[in-house]
Amino acid sequence: MIRYAIAISGALLAQACSPPSSDNNQAINVAAPDTRRFSQPAAKPPEAKPFAISEKTELLEFGYKYPMEAAAVPAIVSQFTDDLQRSKEDALKMAREDQAAAKKDGFPFHTHSSETEWTTKAATPLLLSLLAESYVYTGGAHGMTGYKSLIWDRANDRETSIEAMVVSQPTLAKAIGAHFCKALNAARAVKRGAPVAGNGMFDDCVDPMKQTLVPVSTDGKMIDQLLIVIGPYEAGPYAEGSYDIALPVDAAMLEAIKPEYREAFSAK
Repeated sequence: MIRYAIAISGALLAQACSPPSSDNNQAINVAAPDTRRFSQPAAKPPEAKPFAISEKTELLEFGYKYPMEAAAVPAIVSQFTDDLQRSKEDALKMAREDQAAAKKDGFPFHTHSSETEWTTKAATPLLLSLLAESYVYTGGAHGMTGYKSLIWDRANDRETSIEAMVVSQPTLAKAIGAHFCKALNAARAVKRGAPVAGNGMFDDCVDPMKQTLVPVSTDGKMIDQLLIVIGPYEAGPYAEGSYDIALPVDAAMLEAIKPEYREAFSAK
């Protein structure tokens, strides 16, 4: 009897430790979770691509372009998209008004133009520097070209400017003044075929701080030049076009940069 009781107890214990069975006496198999998808590398986001739009109607020739470095920054894309829409609306409004006036007065209407192209001047780990050249024609003798810049602080993911990066504008003007005027006169001499010797309005030096200032990187690592872009009619007659004066960053210019931005620059 004792052996029989022990046998029954052993059987009950074995049954209690066994996994439950289904109604048809088949054991339930619980599949282990598939974790392979968690170990797979994440898909890379699509690479940014340059943007370009070009349209032509009897009213307006319109174009807008920006490079892939700008397309990779959503905030810049949003800003450029707004600029595109605003400039197109303004250009169309002016073209319609001009066309109506020409028809009323019996004059021929000349198709207007509005074109903007952004180019990359520096794409370093700390700064992205872009320059826009815009051309606008509204039916006159010739169109006009204008410039503007955009500087993106990659370290802090925000827009900045030359004004925000320097100790003060007078300090920067003093650091570049003599070098700038000398380089400008050398560029004038090349276009005019003779040294600058007069004192006319197109012979004097212009204020560099009133021009378009653009940080430039020639090696993709550090800012090593400051480009000063001067539009038509500023430093010479319209026929001379624009002037691009590139000054290498030197010790004096570096001193004019705020300490928190100096690591982005390299002096020669």
